[in-house]
Amino acid sequence: MTGLSDIGRDRPLLLIGCGKMGGALVSGWLNRGVGPVSLIIVEPNPDSLPRLPKAVRVFASREELPDGIAPRAVLFAVKPQMMDGVVPAYAGFEGCLYLSIAAGKPVGYFESHLGKGARVIRAMPNTPASVGRGMTVLAAGAAVSQADKLLASALLEAAGAVDWIEDESLMDAVTAVSGSGPAYVFYMIECLAAAGERAGLPADLAMKLARETVSGAGELARLSNDGPDTLRKNVTSPGGTTEAALNVLMADDGLGKLIMRAVDAAKKRSRELAG
Repeated sequence: MTGLSDIGRDRPLLLIGCGKMGGALVSGWLNRGVGPVSLIIVEPNPDSLPRLPKAVRVFASREELPDGIAPRAVLFAVKPQMMDGVVPAYAGFEGCLYLSIAAGKPVGYFESHLGKGARVIRAMPNTPASVGRGMTVLAAGAAVSQADKLLASALLEAAGAVDWIEDESLMDAVTAVSGSGPAYVFYMIECLAAAGERAGLPADLAMKLARETVSGAGELARLSNDGPDTLRKNVTSPGGTTEAALNVLMADDGLGKLIMRAVDAAKKRSRELAG
């Protein structure tokens, strides 16, 4: 991985939007050695900003940026529906890499606003980035170099794991699985806790059991050399309680079908957001 301590030393990093995801990236960059003086943020809402070193420069708009600014990379971290009013203002930076973490906005969208030769990388992170356990998938435009890819990987690895796809059309499926996926897991925690309450557990204990079970199982799946199917079978004794529950979850109309429908719905919506 490219060392972040050298990034932005000669030319700054420019972050457009510093909400939850942008803030998670900033924290990861600073923790991994990016100098505060090398970081510039454009964020109109100061209440959304994380606690920052004084040397980090923050501006409310593009118009407030210093004349002659020449960023090494510009990362767009604003909502997809805001992009039309934001992106064109950042065209024309010479030798600049552009990255976006907006759902549904393809590389071609940014090239149409920034110029056909613009070096654009599209990224889809997810919210566990806020605790350094995110998953980000990236797709590069035609003008992107290998050095650009290394830079993008380094910037996004500050918030978790990174992988690349060659076929950008797969990004809709990535969004549906990992981009939206944390919400599915959080809802499972809610449902498991509610089922525990219904079974007679106190609400606080039911929630603790659900939360710790899901997070612990996830960590076991991450660290184990066994696949999730093997881990599931390891917990399931023939004729036991787990098997009784799995007979419901794995039925023809069970959890598997529901997850497929959910991912299909998210994938469809991602395509709609692309316009």
